[in-house]
Amino acid sequence: MAFCATCGSAVEGQFCAKCGGRVGAAPSAAPGPAMQASGAMADNVASGLCYLVGLITGIVFLVLAPYNKNPVVRFHAFQSIFLNVAWIIISYGLSIVLAMLHLWSMLFLSSLVGLAFVVLWIILLIQTFQGKTIVLPLIGPIAQQQARG
Repeated sequence: MAFCATCGSAVEGQFCAKCGGRVGAAPSAAPGPAMQASGAMADNVASGLCYLVGLITGIVFLVLAPYNKNPVVRFHAFQSIFLNVAWIIISYGLSIVLAMLHLWSMLFLSSLVGLAFVVLWIILLIQTFQGKTIVLPLIGPIAQQQARG
């Protein structure tokens, strides 16, 4: 006995009596905001994914067509890359300076800076998936300039 791929009901013949779906055909997905007619992701989804793994996904979306032509996605990719580079430089730089000054009791400060970057990353990730754009101070304008050119 065959089962409908759409609703899961038992089917005799080619069509489901319950939902009218064709047996053996893939369930039809309703068009949603996540996909555009061209098969490309919506801007907010692609932009949000730029932040997901930081440097890696930022670079991936700068290389992949059609996203590398979209200024919104390019902005978020560049901002993600710049944010992660700043995170690495500040975290390691602060740890090295504190260690050289023998301020071992202040090394927790490096952890607090890392926590602040994680919170900022989560906020950017959520807001971007919701379609909002946050332009960070210092690196945001540079990312906007890079996205245009």
